Amino acid sequence: MNTIPWTLSRNAAGQLVYTGPDGKPHENIMAVRAFPIASPDEGVSLLGKDGHELAWIPSLQNLPEDRRDLIASELAVREFMPNILSIKRVSSFATPSTWLVETDRGITELTLKAEDHIRRLTPDTLLITDSQGIAFLIGDVGSLDSHSRKLLDRFL
Repeated sequence: MNTIPWTLSRNAAGQLVYTGPDGKPHENIMAVRAFPIASPDEGVSLLGKDGHELAWIPSLQNLPEDRRDLIASELAVREFMPNILSIKRVSSFATPSTWLVETDRGITELTLKAEDHIRRLTPDTLLITDSQGIAFLIGDVGSLDSHSRKLLDRFL
């Protein structure tokens, strides 16, 4: 594995610190995926406080484990996106409506403000944004139980 000419660490406040090839540290950087759903391990940018790119990472798999772990933990905090496993009930088939859903993080309610807050990413993948701006993912509509698919079909 080639030596990567930059380092990544955490400061005392828990913020990511990027030190580039010039030796200058940049504190409180952000890691951002280019394609978080389609290619989550490819195309990650490290951005400074001003939003300018400090480093481009073509593939997380090519990083040393310590840097990969730091970036993965930062991305996990930034990209809170529960996966919907089933739809238990909806309050109404008109919007706004309140949905009771089971996610990979537990059962929760979300409010769908408008039908266009359900976006089809691929033929089988949906992204649902609730009234609070939280994105919920349905990775495979076909894997939902029939009750969930029937409720969802009313909104598609």
